[in-house]
Amino acid sequence: MLGHLGFSYIGLIYLLMLFIPNIIWSKNQPIDYDNTQENKILLLLERVGQVCCTCSVLIFSDFNIASFSSWSLWLISSFLLMIFYEICWIRYFTNEHTEENFYRSFRGILVPLASLPIMAFLLLGIYGKVIWLIAFAIIIGIGHIGIHIQHVKAIK
Repeated sequence: MLGHLGFSYIGLIYLLMLFIPNIIWSKNQPIDYDNTQENKILLLLERVGQVCCTCSVLIFSDFNIASFSSWSLWLISSFLLMIFYEICWIRYFTNEHTEENFYRSFRGILVPLASLPIMAFLLLGIYGKVIWLIAFAIIIGIGHIGIHIQHVKAIK
């Protein structure tokens, strides 16, 4: 449950799927975006979770593809969530860049650009049986999803 040290190419793929759209977003933020009122505790949890998740997915080889078993369904489910995450980014980038569009739900999933990668990393942690990633995904989830829910409430 603690993990085996070694490089994870799956972790690198996940991080690229996460970082590339966020880098593009930084130049295409919603026209009405305001992050000045974000809760400082949630922001701290988000930042700690980001750093720890990033390190965890790269330094534990347990996330790499192993021989197929029923346990592989955790990895497949996790990867599907990352595909849905990419679809939500495409939806945002091809529409008007507003907060309402940015936070629009996806198939009943609230704040999908915040919640989908968190759920994906949580499932990846379960697949790899690495308690560190599971814990860090929960920490970032509290902060990141909490901040995005605050933004949604501010819009309404």
